[in-house]
Amino acid sequence: MAIRPFVTRFPSLLAVVLQPILKTTHTVLTRTQVAALLKFYDRPHPTQPHRTIRGYDKAHALRTARMCVAVAVALGHRVPRLRQFEAACLLHDMGRAGLDPVLFGKIWSWAREQGIPTRPREWRALHPQTVYGRETQAFITHYQEALQLRGLPLTPQVKDHIEMRLGFARRLGKQLRPIKSVIQTLDIPWASWMGKIMLYYYYPEKLEGAPFWMHQLGEILVACENLEAYSNQRRGKDYYARSGESFQAAFTFLRQLISRQIVSQQVFDHICRLTREGCFTTILRQARGGKLSPAEHRFLQTVPV
Repeated sequence: MAIRPFVTRFPSLLAVVLQPILKTTHTVLTRTQVAALLKFYDRPHPTQPHRTIRGYDKAHALRTARMCVAVAVALGHRVPRLRQFEAACLLHDMGRAGLDPVLFGKIWSWAREQGIPTRPREWRALHPQTVYGRETQAFITHYQEALQLRGLPLTPQVKDHIEMRLGFARRLGKQLRPIKSVIQTLDIPWASWMGKIMLYYYYPEKLEGAPFWMHQLGEILVACENLEAYSNQRRGKDYYARSGESFQAAFTFLRQLISRQIVSQQVFDHICRLTREGCFTTILRQARGGKLSPAEHRFLQTVPV
């Protein structure tokens, strides 16, 4: 069965979706800079030049960045580092630029159902013989026949969508390479640490031995992107075939990240405090599709540490 790409003839329609988020105050970049960075997620259709593959993760990245900046400010980080940090947060999912959510969900919801690791470090833990950086190729070797039986012959597009998870570092680097110089023209100096914190969730080893401030910014990004993702019903359905999301599950997962030493208690405490104070209510309502129940409001106002 053919998979229809996530495309639009009307890219301006996405501005309608992003406009309410752009009005929130958790930012140090200008609206022009933010819009220019998010535009990098859009990709021309490979076979239909008049069409654009819309950046599916734009709204997620924007909401994540808003929360990240608020937490970083609360923890004492200052401009100009905050400007670079916000840019990194806005671009953190560039490793999935060109994503078709239907195809992506078909591959990775099946993998989760089968108990197949979906992140590089998890894959190597189960298959320690895999050479570092060759997780995509190992996945294809193991599951080529199973994917074909599921109606997913290993076309270049399917391989690319496998790379979006198991080869995320390589694909992120490929997507960022041509735009680093463009970012400089936006008056946002590029620094290598920005790429490292983008990779922290999938590759925590990238920040081993990093300065405290850099590690903390990586923790903030991981925590906030997961808070948004676990609150984002549309993304959860498209990516993971989940029928519903809950704030309780989101904060439970953040606590698991503490136990796995991916996120510190200090970062988590600040996220909880800002949530109770209402700093993230609008952002999380938008992630929810625009509506919160009274019970969800109460939870956000009383979320425990």
